[in-house]
Amino acid sequence: MANFHWYLLLLLLIIPILISSFIYQLDTFDAAPLPNDHDYFSETISVPKRHNHVLSVSERVGEGLLFGPEDLAYDADRGLLFTGCDDGWIKTVNLRDDDDDYLKVENWTFVGGRPLGLALAKDGSLVVAEPYQGLLLIRERGKVELLTESAEGLRFGLTDGVDVTLDGKIYFTDASYKYPLKDYMLDVMEARPHGRLLSYDPKTNQTLVLALDLYFANGLALSPDEHAIVFCETLLRQCKKYHIKDEKKGTIELFIQNLPGFPDNIRYDREGHYWIGLTAGKTRLWDLIFKYPFIRKLLVALEKYNVKIPNGMVNGGVLSVDLDGRPVSLYSDKGLYHVTGGLKVGKYLYQGSLTKPYLNRIDLNKHAAQAKYE
Repeated sequence: MANFHWYLLLLLLIIPILISSFIYQLDTFDAAPLPNDHDYFSETISVPKRHNHVLSVSERVGEGLLFGPEDLAYDADRGLLFTGCDDGWIKTVNLRDDDDDYLKVENWTFVGGRPLGLALAKDGSLVVAEPYQGLLLIRERGKVELLTESAEGLRFGLTDGVDVTLDGKIYFTDASYKYPLKDYMLDVMEARPHGRLLSYDPKTNQTLVLALDLYFANGLALSPDEHAIVFCETLLRQCKKYHIKDEKKGTIELFIQNLPGFPDNIRYDREGHYWIGLTAGKTRLWDLIFKYPFIRKLLVALEKYNVKIPNGMVNGGVLSVDLDGRPVSLYSDKGLYHVTGGLKVGKYLYQGSLTKPYLNRIDLNKHAAQAKYE
């Protein structure tokens, strides 16, 4: 009887392995290693100030009305916060606290698809990175214009982050020319550099590719002097700076690396800080997944056969850094994930989300990150 139990235990161990191996061999998905110099297991950068329990002190804005409020743009003149939602609408939240409609959510313009990056131009128009259509412009409420959908003969696959200079030139990212938004995790798991940094000049109607071979090029933000763009590479947990003026024009340098999580959008607050959304924190599990391509291939194969894999995403949040890329503060929580970005408006920090039906808002006067934290 004892031998029978050993045989049964052996079968229980071997059968899943054989099934997984069979599925693995059948799948044609080809995962790749990350660059040779990528450091998988080292400690992340040190952040001087932290708040590790923001869910306990944050409030929900627009709950049930904002479905996946991904990126955020604030119009101070009108007191309106713009966000793109999963239902295809650009929506507004009234942030004027002396107004009867304070925090009221309204449908502003329907663009379809799943609007991601947003940026307000000097003339008040809104530029939208819509991953399925391309780069869109809304000059007035309800009227949507397609600006560009391809560059150098290659159509955008996942138009993502965007910002606009004072003279109207638009900079944006194509996170992956290979995979659409609905399959973005395949791009993540394949881990090949399908991303691009681009520009669009409305004066000439010209779209240029500024940088190739980026690992999921995500959010971007102009520097306050508009001499450079800082953009995120999600897979490598880093941000780079692309110079658009002066003697360094056209060159790229590292801005910050070894982030405590995977960066999404980045926004400048006009107060000397960039705010970087971390969709999830770095964990040993994700270190192993990215270190070994065969694990990623197996996970993709199992998902295709409806074997659900826990996402293992924790410790999302928002990191602030100074203009030189030095970390300042981190607002995170073990229960947070799919955080897309952060925007500071007055005393509040607003956190976007890919999946939640609301914005998280933190009062920084009451709940500022501290040098000593739990």
